[in-house]
Amino acid sequence: MESALTARDRVGVQDFVLLENHTSEAAFMENLRKRFKENLIYTYIGSVLVSVNPYKDLEIYTKNHMERYRGVNFYEVSPHIYAVSDNSYRSMRTERKDQCILISGESGAGKTEASKKILQYYAVTCPASDQVETVKDRLLQSNPVLEAFGNAKTLRNDNSSRFGKYMDIQFDFKGAPVGGHILNYLLEKSRVVHQNHGERNFHIFYQLIEGAEEDLLRRLGLERNPQQYQYLVKGNCPKVSSINDRSDWKVVRKALSVVGFNEDEVEELLNIIASVLHLGNIQYGGEDSGNAYITTDTQIKYLARLLGVDGLVLKEALTHKKIIAKGEELKSPLNLEQAASARDALSKAVYGRTFTWLVNKINVSLAYRDETYKNASVIGLLDIYGFEVFQHNSFEQFCINYCNEKLQQLFIELTLKSEQDEYEAEGITWEPVQYFNNKIICDLVEEKFKGIISILDEECLRPGDASDITFLEKLENTVGGHAHLTTHKLADGKTRKVMGREEFRLLHYAGEVNYNVNGVCVRSNQLCFISSFAVVSLSLSGRFDEVLIRHQVKYLGLMENLRVRRAGFAYRRHYETFLQRYKSLCPETWPSWQGKLADGVSTLVKHLGYKPEEYKLGRSKIFIRFPKTLFATEDALETRKHSLGERERERVTSRAVVVQAWWRGILACRRAQRRREAANTIRRFIKGFIYRHNERCPENEYFLDYVRYSFLMKLRRNLPKTVLDKSWPTPPTALIEASEQLRKLYMQNMVWSYCKRINPESSPTSPIQLFSKLCFEIFKNKKDNYPQSVPKLFVGTRLNGEEINPKVLQSLGSEKMKYAVPVTKYDRKGYKARPRQLLLTSNSAVIVEEAKLKQRIDYAALKGISVSSLSDGVFVLHVPTEDKKQKGDVVLQSDHIIETLTKVAICADKVNSININQGSITFTMGQGKEGIIDFTSGSELLVAKAKNGHLSVTAPRLNSR
Repeated sequence: MESALTARDRVGVQDFVLLENHTSEAAFMENLRKRFKENLIYTYIGSVLVSVNPYKDLEIYTKNHMERYRGVNFYEVSPHIYAVSDNSYRSMRTERKDQCILISGESGAGKTEASKKILQYYAVTCPASDQVETVKDRLLQSNPVLEAFGNAKTLRNDNSSRFGKYMDIQFDFKGAPVGGHILNYLLEKSRVVHQNHGERNFHIFYQLIEGAEEDLLRRLGLERNPQQYQYLVKGNCPKVSSINDRSDWKVVRKALSVVGFNEDEVEELLNIIASVLHLGNIQYGGEDSGNAYITTDTQIKYLARLLGVDGLVLKEALTHKKIIAKGEELKSPLNLEQAASARDALSKAVYGRTFTWLVNKINVSLAYRDETYKNASVIGLLDIYGFEVFQHNSFEQFCINYCNEKLQQLFIELTLKSEQDEYEAEGITWEPVQYFNNKIICDLVEEKFKGIISILDEECLRPGDASDITFLEKLENTVGGHAHLTTHKLADGKTRKVMGREEFRLLHYAGEVNYNVNGVCVRSNQLCFISSFAVVSLSLSGRFDEVLIRHQVKYLGLMENLRVRRAGFAYRRHYETFLQRYKSLCPETWPSWQGKLADGVSTLVKHLGYKPEEYKLGRSKIFIRFPKTLFATEDALETRKHSLGERERERVTSRAVVVQAWWRGILACRRAQRRREAANTIRRFIKGFIYRHNERCPENEYFLDYVRYSFLMKLRRNLPKTVLDKSWPTPPTALIEASEQLRKLYMQNMVWSYCKRINPESSPTSPIQLFSKLCFEIFKNKKDNYPQSVPKLFVGTRLNGEEINPKVLQSLGSEKMKYAVPVTKYDRKGYKARPRQLLLTSNSAVIVEEAKLKQRIDYAALKGISVSSLSDGVFVLHVPTEDKKQKGDVVLQSDHIIETLTKVAICADKVNSININQGSITFTMGQGKEGIIDFTSGSELLVAKAKNGHLSVTAPRLNSR
């Protein structure tokens, strides 16, 4: 942190405690402005982190950033949400005490994103195992589920949390996250039935309508149009540019599965969500007597099915109320206004209970089940609304602001206590701090029998005509004289002008707020939490809205927190840290101090001229009262760094000259050595060349070895590629005999490898080669698709044993099947196409339909085979007309026509009986009748009965002739 002080004029200070004028709101705002301008969105107030929402993506949340803050002292790095996360985690681990991180701020402040960043930090940096990874996934995936059911688009924020959330993250003794628990409170149920203009209902309604499958919408009775539902049109904002409901639906469905919802539970959940939309579409009519009746029976039918209730009972509950008097139950009809209120109340109750059930179900999946270590350590995340002041403030705002009042009270107390504990631990005298104690306001709200909540409870429970106005009157009578409360009746003339007759005003720590009592007697709540982390928001991307920021700084009580933190000393550090940083400023402590740390720090500050009132020395820390003292020390260090830098540069330069000279000498020696070696090599080559024809001797051995090596390398690069290649490099005289031996061995190996690669089927006498030769003789230049069949290998059969019915195989008996292929048979009457199988055995061709032998044609009786010259696969097997077993010639079609006819010709020994026709084929249909097949060229293959009664075959021409 101290290293950033030199740039404080440009980027401000990282901790507001170091502001020179810490009581000035203008100085506070200016520091925020400087840091925001430099994209520095985080600033401390002691252990509190203030975050300004930039409404844009900053590259400060990567895994590298997580590692930078992992296990590092809180003040050693710049302020960040990861620093708070890591500090809480290390405190939990080292002190074995549960921790809490409170995230507070107005809508749009970034509270939800902050809690996500904390969870992501723990998911990445904590120890892991398979079980732990499952828990991490469920912790992270609980966010999209809760956001879908608990978040909505508001005027300030497209993904505003409309409920408070406290999440426990449970860690085992190793520090790994092993479980969790979520507590929800203050769900804004009123949003289910009403939204302000420009706002939306909860995300899940739009995600369901936009993203659900058509079949699911049909089962739920919903249409893919949010404008069809009364609960979704009041804000007049069905679409939001920053939200993709269809994509978010997929994320939510996946997240529900991860956190442990099965398909039945998801369906039940969606049934209830759909029922809320149907409830909103229930319309009422009025009878002459004023009683309400339901005019939309279709909605009742959907509701009865989705909720699993009796339709008549539901209908009566929506139009009547029950009154129990003296043990007797009476039913009273509702008028139009009362019925509409009852419908909306039921919708809110159904959604509220569903949300609670959803949270409980998530808690079951997050529960820590290991009984070995029952006392898991906990870090709590509290996400809560900040102090709220609107044009019209209802009971909800009263609850929220009371909660923040308690948070402020507890925060100040905890801050003072932590300061007092540190002073006592360091042996520093504690000086009492004057601050505004808002206990008087908290007591006004919560005091038994006399507080506002007690008065409200009493008024709601008393018999008689209790109303909002009677509550206000009792408030005036009971606490009307309190300095922090007033009403229209009790106020002076000036105040009455800005107050309604149904309002009371509370003077909170953050300012005055007028609350409207309408509807207050039907709602009540209470809250109390502890604060340690604040969030401040901006309203527009890239713009510092000073009015809004000033407003939130006030309502979050940040100035009061800063004043309490600065009441004593602005800066404190351990002796070792302080001495290590500033030791160069004193000759006695530079370059190192050998004595006690406290003595070293004392020597250092005396040399720097610290006055007694500017600092105190504790047992292990130095305390500096004024920021200006620290700033002066930091400026002196910066000047010292430049001085030390110059000296170091001179020292490094002189040493560099020595190193350079030494290195240049080494390089020169190496170059001289290479030149000597090169000269020797040249001499040996010249001498070897002169003695090259002599017997091997010391004068020529180097040269001869090189010649041999050169020939072998050349031979390696120029070896013959085939057995027909007779080329071979010319060897030197000394290697003629060896070269000839190598050539013979290499050629033998080439021949052996060639023979090994030859496939027996490639032999001219192999069955496949004979088969191919026969095809050539029969179809070459006669059948149009013959060239296309050549590259395709013929196979032994096109049907294996599993594709032929066992009964057929049984009927064939001992006959050996040689070939089988699927074919299409065309009936003699109507030419209807029938799928068949053609089986070729030793004695006959068999046509099979599933498990039946439809026709057997003995090869001896086969008169001939006809096929067209086109590319079609139609052919005719001609049989004798006098054979009573045969019903006539058989018209078939095969996708493998060339292969099939060749197989038939070989099996039946009818090679010369294949007739390739052009134009048409005449065949016998039985009983002396004849049929004709007409063949024509066309753009695509088409087989159909023509108007003239012939079978028409159109086939594309594949090859020109």
